[in-house]
Amino acid sequence: MGLVSRHRKALLLGVASILCTGILGARVAQAQETAAGKQGRVTLLERLVVGAGVEKVAIDTPQAVTVVEQEEIDQKQAATVGEILRDIPGVNTSGSDRVLGQTFNIRGVGAPESANEEGRIIVQVDGANKYYEQYRVGGFFAEPELYRRVEVLRGSASSTLYGSGALGGVILFETKDASDFIREGENGALRLKGGYTSSDQGGLGSAILAQRMGQDAEFLLAGTYRAADEYETGDGNVVRSSDFESWSGLAKGTFDVGEEGKLRLSYQQWDSDADDQDFAQLGTQTTFGTIDRHVIDRTAVVSYENPVSGNDMLDLKLSASYSDTTVEQTDASGNSAFRLTCLSSVLFCDSEYAYRTWQLNAENRMEWQGEAWENFLTVGVQTAHQTRVADVVRNGDDLPVTFHPEGTDLKAGVFVQNEFIWDERLTLIPGVRVDWRWLEPDEAVIGGEATEDTALSPKLAAHYKVTDWVAVFGSVAHTERFPSLDETFSTSSSSSVFLPSLDLEKERSNNYELGFALSGYDLVQAGDAAQLKTTGFYNDITDLIALNPARGPTMPGFINVGEAEIYGFEVEAAYDSTHVFASAGYSYVEGKDKQTDEYLTTIAPHELSFTLGGKIPEHALRFGWRARFVADPQDERRRSDEPVIVSPSRAVSDRYAEAFKVHDLFVSWTPEEGRFAGWDAQFGVENVFDKQYKEFLHNDPAKGRTFKVSLAKQLGW
Repeated sequence: MGLVSRHRKALLLGVASILCTGILGARVAQAQETAAGKQGRVTLLERLVVGAGVEKVAIDTPQAVTVVEQEEIDQKQAATVGEILRDIPGVNTSGSDRVLGQTFNIRGVGAPESANEEGRIIVQVDGANKYYEQYRVGGFFAEPELYRRVEVLRGSASSTLYGSGALGGVILFETKDASDFIREGENGALRLKGGYTSSDQGGLGSAILAQRMGQDAEFLLAGTYRAADEYETGDGNVVRSSDFESWSGLAKGTFDVGEEGKLRLSYQQWDSDADDQDFAQLGTQTTFGTIDRHVIDRTAVVSYENPVSGNDMLDLKLSASYSDTTVEQTDASGNSAFRLTCLSSVLFCDSEYAYRTWQLNAENRMEWQGEAWENFLTVGVQTAHQTRVADVVRNGDDLPVTFHPEGTDLKAGVFVQNEFIWDERLTLIPGVRVDWRWLEPDEAVIGGEATEDTALSPKLAAHYKVTDWVAVFGSVAHTERFPSLDETFSTSSSSSVFLPSLDLEKERSNNYELGFALSGYDLVQAGDAAQLKTTGFYNDITDLIALNPARGPTMPGFINVGEAEIYGFEVEAAYDSTHVFASAGYSYVEGKDKQTDEYLTTIAPHELSFTLGGKIPEHALRFGWRARFVADPQDERRRSDEPVIVSPSRAVSDRYAEAFKVHDLFVSWTPEEGRFAGWDAQFGVENVFDKQYKEFLHNDPAKGRTFKVSLAKQLGW
């Protein structure tokens, strides 16, 4: 079946389902409960943060945190998770806009050649760690339709709660719940959605079924089909192998246990099967030929929580998870001109690469209160067992993959974090984490030996409300990143053979942050709200791990190479009123190799993003303009045509793009009452002026002018 027919199939499936539901549906109001701000409004900076310790709104958190919620995800009509994160200061994707080519970059940490930057950015889905690394393939595969919320915690202070080595930060994805769709007074809901995008002739069809069983159980089933052709850039050219077809699904059950306990079970899967794709997904590179690539990503989570309101010493959270990301590759075309065949390199043999991780988490929060103070002490333990798989077959024989060594990575950690709040003004958050790590190579790894190490991640953060509208905050945090399986046991690259790197030291980061926040209400009209948060940071990283320039048959492949510093500041602002809303973000980041004084090539240029919109509540309409202004990094002090160290594990040549300005428009219609209640229509135009541009850390140009439209209908009973 051709791609166009598949897209029509997806679009027709979604639209037909919506129309059928509309005929069957009654006139019902779509109710969504939201947390109320001080004046009944919630700006972007007043969204609740659940991943940084005791729940608090972003404006009151002593680190840079951004929360993206369902309304914004729907409005962006994102096909990749990178599109969800694009407006967050200091956060970029690297690699490509291809679905199979994206990785993350936070404050200059993250490079295309290193998926998930070898663990320097921690990514979780419902508490399950997600990690994948493969040559010229991205690191995270997912369907945005399955998520209701994303939290991005920038900076290494998050290592205390989520694991050592989060030099850039943490990205937390949260899947949808049945309660997100079941309205008050009802027991079930069916939501159907169809969508279309113009630049790639993309189609979307999705269905969500939510059902409450009695008072103690609810279930959600969600399925999505998405397909697209190769997309066009602003100058009308087509980006090779950017077409895709994917199926995804989510099954989730939530059960009340006892008076306050809550048990959740969930399973999600993303599946993409594409033939004759470019071998390289991080950017257009025809040298390696094509390959048939089948990607399956699975995540299963069981969690239990019980706040025990009658006992301040018990607020228990337990979880167990399994993650499996598998890439199957067959029928490589290679390149006969360069002798790139299965006989010359295992890269082009039929193969299966995978990361499979079992994880257990347990934490408990204890609470003390006095006349003018509160204290929350959280203690926890975490353990994870990860297996790295590389199965390659040539003429029926299994072959070792020396550039992608198999092995196991076992981690165990304990942490303590205390949050002391005095007079609702001063918050002090000390914390410390200790991790143990055991690496064991597969028996086929030549010269490999099991290694073990320990890492320490302490921090101290403070937040003080000078007045009800002015606050200051700061933090100091240290973390250490273990060398990965790849860095420790690899014995070859595309150009050389070398020894395992068994003597690598941990990378060490000292991160300092200082900032202030402003809040105001009833500024322009009664009931409006505005916030501004500015964060300055300095990250000093030592013992960077990079490819050894002198690697050879008697030398290790990776070595520790000195120091780097990354510094800058971020600004976030938001305003909301009855008829007008606005938000803005600005990031200024610089980074240098302290030994050579060269600028790091993973540091994105300065960027300003801005959204201005209006609301017509009586007609359930929201509309607006979104713009991004990205500076030109091609000045003399930042240019480098020679390979340089990227922060901090790879060497690449100059990737700098040019400055660009891109503008988007959007309209949302979500009536909550009347005969159209339950409908949800989204329309948008991205890159309105059809500009030809390239994201700084991408290897291909971005999409040209793109019209997006989606229509959803919800029926309740």
